[in-house]
Amino acid sequence: MEPRTPSRRTFLSLSMGLPLGAALAACGSSGPSRPGGGAASGGGAKATYWYLSGMPQEGVRTAAVDRFNQANPTGQIAGTTFQNDAYKTKIKTALGAGQAPTLIWGWGGGTLRSYVQAGQVEDLTPWFGQNAAVKDRLFPSSFGAATIDGKIYAMPCETVQPIVLFYNKKAFEQIGAQPPQTWGDIMDLVPKFTAKGIAPFSLGGQSRWTNMMWLEFLFDRIAGPEVFQAVFDGQKDAWSHPAALDALAKTQELIKAGGFIKGFSSITADSNADQALLYTGKAAMMLHGSWTYGMMSADGGDFVPGGSLGFMNFPPVDGGKGDPSNTVGNPGQYLSISAKASPEQKEIAKRFFATGVLADAEAKQWVDTGAVPIVKSAEGLLAASKDAAWLQFVYGVASNAKSFAQSWDQALSPTAAEVLLDNIAKLFQLSISPQQFATNMNAVIGK
Repeated sequence: MEPRTPSRRTFLSLSMGLPLGAALAACGSSGPSRPGGGAASGGGAKATYWYLSGMPQEGVRTAAVDRFNQANPTGQIAGTTFQNDAYKTKIKTALGAGQAPTLIWGWGGGTLRSYVQAGQVEDLTPWFGQNAAVKDRLFPSSFGAATIDGKIYAMPCETVQPIVLFYNKKAFEQIGAQPPQTWGDIMDLVPKFTAKGIAPFSLGGQSRWTNMMWLEFLFDRIAGPEVFQAVFDGQKDAWSHPAALDALAKTQELIKAGGFIKGFSSITADSNADQALLYTGKAAMMLHGSWTYGMMSADGGDFVPGGSLGFMNFPPVDGGKGDPSNTVGNPGQYLSISAKASPEQKEIAKRFFATGVLADAEAKQWVDTGAVPIVKSAEGLLAASKDAAWLQFVYGVASNAKSFAQSWDQALSPTAAEVLLDNIAKLFQLSISPQQFATNMNAVIGK
């Protein structure tokens, strides 16, 4: 799910308990902006680092660079910040021209694969082999989107953002039911809610990527991560796997049964209307990113502080092979090293990985913004937050996941991702069949 608006991963580390005004500020700055974490005036080699602007995330990133520079006067990092969309354009151009910064901030997955295929980033596998302690302190699940063809090309960093099944406790009280424990429970709940005039699920379907979350979980719960991994690896006709067709069919069964709010295909997630349907009681459940917690807390009146919001991992599918601990979403953000950097610059970058990235002070800053950093030691920092129960839930999901799959539209190439989103919209509008969806997607595997 590419970051597009203030309501989703433009934040990338969206404050889960932050006031909405502060959260919106994360998207409001323009770039390139002032240098962040500028190098000290001392001599020695200097590495360069480009990263996203916007508070509070920019402040955490800049502080990490400043601390590193203070501790390493002869090996400095000069940081420059860019607004989200400007960064994407700038980094692509710089890489193509062989003028990329030493440290390349990114989302991993399909974009990282394109860097690897072009020989633009350093293979970090040997370094991680020699620095096992660095890898061991991070969530194991964060390395999936950093790994291409079995080799690690990026250092996972920053925060984790799983997709969560939210529910309105009062809506369940109205029908005298409990949250679903299986896919069968979900289907059984649909007529019970609709009979009370409550939509079972809210969905901002016009945004397309919101629909994708359903497929991501159903693919996993039915077959585990192997089916989409085959797509990511470019295996011929991977979308036609029986488990994939089953997941697509189950999605349309839910739609036909009236599982989603009427008119969902004209509702945008960008307006946060899907969240409002949940906290106003017009819908009972919503499958959405963890970044929506802060917005519901800010906009939903007493809904969150009053204890009416429930949250859980997606339930298993009856007879499915997928591990119920698995999740999907954003397993982290990522730092790569430019293959064009000098040996001195590469050494500075690796020192930053070992001693600067997600050091204790940075981890605490992320928690203070209401986010969960991808470092195992963060668990001890969460209890003091006013959103402790929520943060501990997110930490548990991320740290215990056997598999943390990256959002499909980030994992795939830009070309395949756009075809995917277009076909998902058609699937949810019931204008194509599961088989037609598979055929259309098979045509862009590896593109």
